[in-house]
Amino acid sequence: MIIGAQMYTVCKQCDTLEHFSESLKKIADIGYTTIQVSGTCSFEGEWLKEQLDSTGLKCVITHFDRDRIAKETDEVARIHKAFDCDYVGIGCANISETQEGFDDFVKTYKPAAKRLNELGMTLMYHNHDMEFGKLPGHREIVLETLNQAFTPKELGFTFDTFWAQAGGGDPAWWIRHFAGRLPRVHLKDMTMVVNERRMAPVGFGNMNFESILKACEDARVEYALVEQDDCYGEDPFLCLKKSYSYLKAQGLR
Repeated sequence: MIIGAQMYTVCKQCDTLEHFSESLKKIADIGYTTIQVSGTCSFEGEWLKEQLDSTGLKCVITHFDRDRIAKETDEVARIHKAFDCDYVGIGCANISETQEGFDDFVKTYKPAAKRLNELGMTLMYHNHDMEFGKLPGHREIVLETLNQAFTPKELGFTFDTFWAQAGGGDPAWWIRHFAGRLPRVHLKDMTMVVNERRMAPVGFGNMNFESILKACEDARVEYALVEQDDCYGEDPFLCLKKSYSYLKAQGLR
């Protein structure tokens, strides 16, 4: 399993192409070899390819504009192919409040998912805590309902361990449950500071990452992407370095 950096962690440091380029170099200097592009300024696929080649990094998934994924699927695929990325991610969608909203998501993104699959690519969905709730009249959580609405070829999951825990789920159990649909996962830890739930570098919080990483191995996860949405005033690159050092010590590459 290969360690990657989710660039949403440093999104404030990627507000311009110059800063984006500098951030890629800093991530490579930490030791990361793979990234997820998310929350950055706009960029051309060819520009990103040049940046990746110059730093030795590989982009293994994105979070991309979901309207463009639905309406400009072939162009989105072309952009991703320009920097050799076959996984197109949706970071968030309103599928957890009403049956109508859920059904609209399926109707909107099934054609895009099928088209991406035809082009040798995979559409991915990233969960938060709300997908561990239930739609009216359903016994299973929303993420399970989504699992049943798409085939594995149509949709994979970028499973987020922190948000699963926050939603009351057992991350290790769900990772095993979705085995085969989780080529990429998000790793972030959870801690408490003065009765406030916070995100933390991996290995610096209270989550059972020994169990989570074993589940990832069992589920044949390829890339474990470190993400910390909020670093609470700490240097986000230092947070990425802490997570990287912990995961390297656990035997990840």
